[in-house]
Amino acid sequence: MIPRWPEGVGQVILPTVDSTSLEAARQAPHIAGPTWFLGLEQTAAKGRRGRAWSNPAGNFAASLVYRPGGAIAHRALRSFVASLALQDALIAATGRTEGLRLKWPNDVLLNGGKLAGILLESGPSETLIIGIGVNLRAAPTQAEVETGAVAPVSLLSETGTDITPEAFLDLLAPAFAAVEAQFLTYGFDAVRTRWLANAAKLGEPIHARTVTETHHGTFETVDAEGQLVLRTAAGQRMISAGDVFF
Repeated sequence: MIPRWPEGVGQVILPTVDSTSLEAARQAPHIAGPTWFLGLEQTAAKGRRGRAWSNPAGNFAASLVYRPGGAIAHRALRSFVASLALQDALIAATGRTEGLRLKWPNDVLLNGGKLAGILLESGPSETLIIGIGVNLRAAPTQAEVETGAVAPVSLLSETGTDITPEAFLDLLAPAFAAVEAQFLTYGFDAVRTRWLANAAKLGEPIHARTVTETHHGTFETVDAEGQLVLRTAAGQRMISAGDVFF
């Protein structure tokens, strides 16, 4: 059963667009409420830190723009909200929970490969833009991703599930609204607890790379500010932004 589209949330489907996040930013000053922009084709898609994002036909590329209110510091915590919503939507699409894991700070893994990515940006008029890409039908080649990064996979190749971007948005939008409501009602701790229960490599050795350094240690937890807590030979280290490698 497909969940109902969340009340008060808009939807714009674009046959082609440079980037759903760029379009969301252009429209942000005019939106009356939360709005999803779905691009069936993107000509200038981007990932974190300005990296290119491969978006073959049939894959999912959408951005949610809304005004979350509250402290600006809490906005980055929406990457955890989006991760859990993606997991819920993928479970609804496939009917399976096995193999899905959440990778700090903003990826969803399936069977150990990268299935989806999330990009948060501040938009105009006090808006937040959450860009989401999911390899529904095709995955980039290993040559198209950063050296050492998790190998990409697609939902179709790993599960046999063939779902259109439009149908996936019908699952994701209600899932996001539900997790966002949980965040607003109970705070980050409830979201954090659930996220940690599904975290990839928790309690295991990882590498965390910031702009200037690479840290090696054991992934202990995520703290109340969403920081990665790494136990290293030099002691505990909190990392607020960076990339994780296994």
